[in-house]
Amino acid sequence: MTSVAKDSETRAAKQRWVIKLGSALLAQPQAGLNLPLIASLADVCVRLQKQGIDPVLVSSGAISQGLVRLGWVGRPHELHQLQVAAAVGQMGLIRAYQGAFEEHGVQTAQVLLTSADLNDRTRYLNARSALRSMLELGIIPVVNENDTVVTEEIQFGDNDSLGALVGNLVEADYLVILTDQEGLYEADPKHDPSAELIREGSAGDPFLEQFAGPSGVLGRGGMLTKLQAAAKAARSGASTVICSGRNPEHLLGIPDGVIPGTFLKAAAGRMAARKLWLAGRMQSRGRLFIDAGAEKVLVNSGRSLLPVGVTRAEGDFRRGDLVDCLTEGGHRLMARGLVNYSAAETRKIAGHSSLEIEQRLGYIDEPELIHRDNMVLL
Repeated sequence: MTSVAKDSETRAAKQRWVIKLGSALLAQPQAGLNLPLIASLADVCVRLQKQGIDPVLVSSGAISQGLVRLGWVGRPHELHQLQVAAAVGQMGLIRAYQGAFEEHGVQTAQVLLTSADLNDRTRYLNARSALRSMLELGIIPVVNENDTVVTEEIQFGDNDSLGALVGNLVEADYLVILTDQEGLYEADPKHDPSAELIREGSAGDPFLEQFAGPSGVLGRGGMLTKLQAAAKAARSGASTVICSGRNPEHLLGIPDGVIPGTFLKAAAGRMAARKLWLAGRMQSRGRLFIDAGAEKVLVNSGRSLLPVGVTRAEGDFRRGDLVDCLTEGGHRLMARGLVNYSAAETRKIAGHSSLEIEQRLGYIDEPELIHRDNMVLL
């Protein structure tokens, strides 16, 4: 463990934590759910509540628990089989959490989300309000991805990212990612016993990605997704702790600055709520490549993106869709925003002054391609 200086004002105020558990901790092949671990985690969450910390659990394990219940060996590749496993497993998973918290007289609530819920502004706000209301009532939410109805999320999603986005929703102070390792190592400790644990770092530091390894058999994420989740969580001001989940009692030292595992500190400040939603939206509909002059203006002056600064557009997007803005060579994603013109319209006006929009399209909706209020820099 490492000691981190605690902010006395933050410590005194009520905090929110998002605690994410992976499948490797909760369910082993042919073994079922780790009920003692769930019971221990419930005890820790209740003790955190008494310290003025509101925990939100983001729990994997539905699919892997479903595989055990169905007697299937290994994770299937067919989408419909994954959906069945998720539906069967979610029943056992949430019942285990409910029973563990009932021992302490604490209510829990099941919350199933998809990326569509977080992409749509109204549904995003509804989810945020519901989660915050639960916390105000002393209810501990147990969040999972709704694997029974999603499609591409089952193939490409991971609950590390979901944990970060839930952290954005509730404006968490910490994202705690519990895993089957002690934290982020300089090398894989399973193959190199001398590998050293990285105790501290900065959330979003690309240097750390070289130490990330592949995912496990049952899980979808590896250390890379955890680092990416830390960067996303930092947008709302949350620092991330990546640590072993085998002894949840270690989490009780975090409020006093005793950090288990790897601590990834968030930079100071939070994004505004609307920009936080824009940054967290999962699916963009296209890409705009911008020149060096436009990049400089966006970063240094906080101005809107005008057509003149766009060199080309990719994708089939419509007015109001989310698009990514990349540097001219396409090497770096620097911003995201809601575009004012369709892909076809954008291609006609790209590289031209706003004064020429009407001439090239026959009409003008907005002088900006993306207004600064609908854009977030990354």
